[in-house]
Amino acid sequence: MKTIKHLAAFATFLLASNAAVAAETGTAFKLSSPDIFEGQTLDADFVFKGFGCEGGNVSPALSWQGDPEGTKSFAVTVYDPDAPTGSGWWHWFAFNIPADVSGLPKNTTAGNGLPNGALELGNDYGAKGFGGACPPPGEVHRYKFTVHALGTVLDLDANVSNALAGYMVNANSLASSTITAVYHR
Repeated sequence: MKTIKHLAAFATFLLASNAAVAAETGTAFKLSSPDIFEGQTLDADFVFKGFGCEGGNVSPALSWQGDPEGTKSFAVTVYDPDAPTGSGWWHWFAFNIPADVSGLPKNTTAGNGLPNGALELGNDYGAKGFGGACPPPGEVHRYKFTVHALGTVLDLDANVSNALAGYMVNANSLASSTITAVYHR
């Protein structure tokens, strides 16, 4: 029990320290986009083409700033926690984005805007790269677009599961920022 209290106190100290550094420098790690907005409905460009959906199936432009000292790479994920699977739905997982990159253009894929060295995992549609929103009819789902600043370049290949990559990203995340958009049909 004493160990848990010490760990909780240390975690509180770390969170307070990070907040103090951000307040001092005025630079909190922040994700932004000209295409998606917090709490707003996704445009048809970012909707899947298939499974009864008729969208453009392209990723939105994303940019970030204020990455913390020690950032060695970034990971970008898009995840639907409301999918009726018991484990959500991975729409996109890109990692090992170089530390000198501060954004991804609209319609990023391997060979089209994804920087050299970055990798994409298979999404839950069964394809590599971005797969747009396509919830069951009548349901409103949340789509969490998140960028993580990582203190390392991940020693993973593009064939690992989203769960394993997610574990490694969270274990090595120095900071993260999320835009949560919604979609229904």
